[in-house]
Amino acid sequence: MKSRQDIDNALSAQYALGTLRGNARLHFEKRLAQEQELAQQLGRWQTLLAPFENSTQPQIPPERVWKKLELSLPPQKTTASIWNWNYLGWALAAGLAAIVLVPYFTSRSPELSPLVVLNSSDATKGQWIVNADSERKTLQLVPVQPREIAANNSLQLWAIPSGAKPISLGLVNASQSTQLTTGNVALSPGTTIAISLEPQGGSPTGQPTGPVVFSGTL
Repeated sequence: MKSRQDIDNALSAQYALGTLRGNARLHFEKRLAQEQELAQQLGRWQTLLAPFENSTQPQIPPERVWKKLELSLPPQKTTASIWNWNYLGWALAAGLAAIVLVPYFTSRSPELSPLVVLNSSDATKGQWIVNADSERKTLQLVPVQPREIAANNSLQLWAIPSGAKPISLGLVNASQSTQLTTGNVALSPGTTIAISLEPQGGSPTGQPTGPVVFSGTL
């Protein structure tokens, strides 16, 4: 019999893939707003699957690739054998795989892991999962139950060191994953990560001017 943890892991994977539907999806989203461990588990799956989202595009192999494949094949016989056709298929597949996968592996993003969950004072408004690389220089913000905001507003991310003024880390897309860099801002323990509702384009003063709608402390 599968444990509850195994079931939650499977549900998180299905949700991240977009295959969890109907009442099961609605029930899962309600649990996300209440169970931080489940939200972190979902964040791990979203981080794992993120590099594969729109990461490859169809490409036509250049002529030199076909020439190289032709030269690597054994001399053609008058009566082609099944083995020759299998070899040709394997060679073509290997060549095409190299064309598609080499750019992917050479341009992969840093490996990210869950850093903190940003909660709202109103549990019905969802959460944000913040993932980071090992040096906390790259952040990925993933909305859970994303909500639309007015066209004349923007969401802005802030780092608030203990006893210091907020430092802007950039604007956040309200409805989908956003990746930002922290620059020279150190995200040390005790730092609060917050999202405020600002005028379109961000705060005009360099400090939060609107309400803080999500926050969490490292």
